Amino acid sequence: MSTSAFDPKVVLNLDPWLEPFVPAIEHRHAKFAQWKEMIQKTEGGYEPFSKGYLKFGLNVGDHREITYREWAPNAKEAVLIGDFNGWNRESHPMTKNSFGVWEITLPPTSPGVPAIPHDSKIKISMVLPHGERIERLPAWIKRVTQDLTVSPVYDARFWNPPESERYKFKNPKPPKPLSVKIYEAHVGISTSEGKVGSYKEFTRDILPRIKKLGYNTIQLMAILEHAYYASFGYQVTSFFAASSRYGTPEDLKELVDTAHGMGLTVLLDIVHSHACKNVLDGINLFDGTDHLYFHEGSKGRHELWDSRLFNYGSHEVLRFLLSNLRFYMEEYGFDGFRFDGVTSMMYLHHGIGTGFSGGYHEYFGGGVDEEGVVYLMLANDLLHELYPDVITIAEDVSGMPLLGVPANLGGVGFDYRLSMAIPDMWIKLLKHKKDDEWDLGNIVHTLINRRHGEKSIAYAESHDQALVGDKTLAFWLMDKEMYTNMSDMSPMTPIIERGLSLHKMIRLLVHSLGGEGYLNFEGNEFGHPEWLDFPRAGNNNSFHYARRQWNVVDDELLRYKYLNNFDAAMNNLETQSQWLGAPQVSGSADLQQNVTNGRISHQAYVSLKHEVDKVIVFERAGLLFIFNFHPTQSFADYRVGIEEAGEYHVVLSSDEKRFGGFDRVDLSGKYFTTPMEWNGRKNWLQVYIPTRTCLVLGK
Repeated sequence: MSTSAFDPKVVLNLDPWLEPFVPAIEHRHAKFAQWKEMIQKTEGGYEPFSKGYLKFGLNVGDHREITYREWAPNAKEAVLIGDFNGWNRESHPMTKNSFGVWEITLPPTSPGVPAIPHDSKIKISMVLPHGERIERLPAWIKRVTQDLTVSPVYDARFWNPPESERYKFKNPKPPKPLSVKIYEAHVGISTSEGKVGSYKEFTRDILPRIKKLGYNTIQLMAILEHAYYASFGYQVTSFFAASSRYGTPEDLKELVDTAHGMGLTVLLDIVHSHACKNVLDGINLFDGTDHLYFHEGSKGRHELWDSRLFNYGSHEVLRFLLSNLRFYMEEYGFDGFRFDGVTSMMYLHHGIGTGFSGGYHEYFGGGVDEEGVVYLMLANDLLHELYPDVITIAEDVSGMPLLGVPANLGGVGFDYRLSMAIPDMWIKLLKHKKDDEWDLGNIVHTLINRRHGEKSIAYAESHDQALVGDKTLAFWLMDKEMYTNMSDMSPMTPIIERGLSLHKMIRLLVHSLGGEGYLNFEGNEFGHPEWLDFPRAGNNNSFHYARRQWNVVDDELLRYKYLNNFDAAMNNLETQSQWLGAPQVSGSADLQQNVTNGRISHQAYVSLKHEVDKVIVFERAGLLFIFNFHPTQSFADYRVGIEEAGEYHVVLSSDEKRFGGFDRVDLSGKYFTTPMEWNGRKNWLQVYIPTRTCLVLGK
């Protein structure tokens, strides 16, 4: 498919302030088009180029012959060694072509019997120009395992199960959700027991919880293999190997397929921003040079993360990374990706020591890593061309304009960006301000301050806030009383009452006002009582905090169930009314069609931010949302504006008993509008809104 010529009118329609930067946008679009054309010319296009995993690494042919290819231009000799040949460094030499690719084909030992047994260990042994011999795990290996009783270093294994043991997908992929409600999860911590959880346990125990809570999308973390469990999956060693800590590749396929059968979309947290610097079981110094997959010298090293940085301007690196995306879509059936560390990829300073002021010169000046931006454009363009229903999400703190606009229109091509300023705002408020000092204008501004025409995913907290060293919202709100006063058998203390109320209000406010998608990290929906800390030397390798205590939410005597119930009610109400995916109401039809295909929701209309009463009122998708954040005052007959006349009733109240409230709001009450302008709306109605309560009214 050809890349359309860049038309500045489209991006200027979106944001007229981009006018001085049109030459820079045009320049990066030209680079993107150049790469796409070159891939077309030299490789036959995205389709064959991104299937590098069928060419490189170990692949089995029709007659059970095994072909192994590896790119290692610096090596002078290469041999395939393993259990299959007694680790003999002479019996299976490889030949090298003019592109630096080594190759060997092993015929079957007898008809239908591959020369390398399934799940047996292998390595590539290479001799460097100065005579040194090095041994590495194949860069494209699909299975690696770790035996910590022997060594922390991974072993590469040839994964080729007999047909009878291969997982067969049974369920079609669900249609792309109009609005994503994401449950961010980590397989290893998803058990109440002090151990690493498995794919099978997640499939059996966690998928039904996610479905019941009303989420339609799962985002799986820490799947790409990583040597250090406590890195949360962010120091990847083997990019094509799904982590063996949790089970086999077949188990992961079963997890994804079962989720699809439940109507759940499954995204993968992909780390293409950097790689672990491990040599013996990573891709660092693979052929003895430091510039094979990465930039050489300091440009190829991330000071803060102590990791290696990819050279996005290299043809073979692009093949490796783009094929990595394709592999997880094809082999495991994932539906899309959340790209980690996008800020680091887009800027030469990687965001280190840089605060983004929002000045546009920061996004198009000398600090931008054009190769990184162009890689992201290619990745998004490839995925959307080959898989029209794919979902891609960018984790970017900089606020880069056009991040969520298709690459062929001059953007970077993501479907969504994460609204990373929102959780920071809540932490600052809870840490530094008393409840009566909250600035509602600033809260609303932070929630609605997003780029027109680009979709955002809002969240009150993610895995970042759950980690040891930070605190979840529930912890900021209720801290030590969570261990003593969360039982229904004990009196409701002021701290617990405040905590339960604000936890619900904050989450609904973010859900309904903050974006076109919503995200929650597992356990936070019920106010998980402890932070997250992986086994490491600093905690005597304890699993105590590297798990999720489902027992507390399942215990009918504890108050965690109220927050869990509210989370489900909130999600299910969104599913009915689609406020996240409501159709666009402003902006030109042309822009809608070209940039968003009509799938970006309109901004809510905020009619009231009352700093004294501490009340916020807004309308979205035909619903009226009313929040009373006042710490002590309830309001009877409170007049609120509403555009559409009619009879309204309560569709959700955080004060219901099943949500740990006091049932002060009459759920059977009817609210009739009066035709008179109020707060910029054509009608008004009157409500009773208790202290620290939120209400949603519908017609």
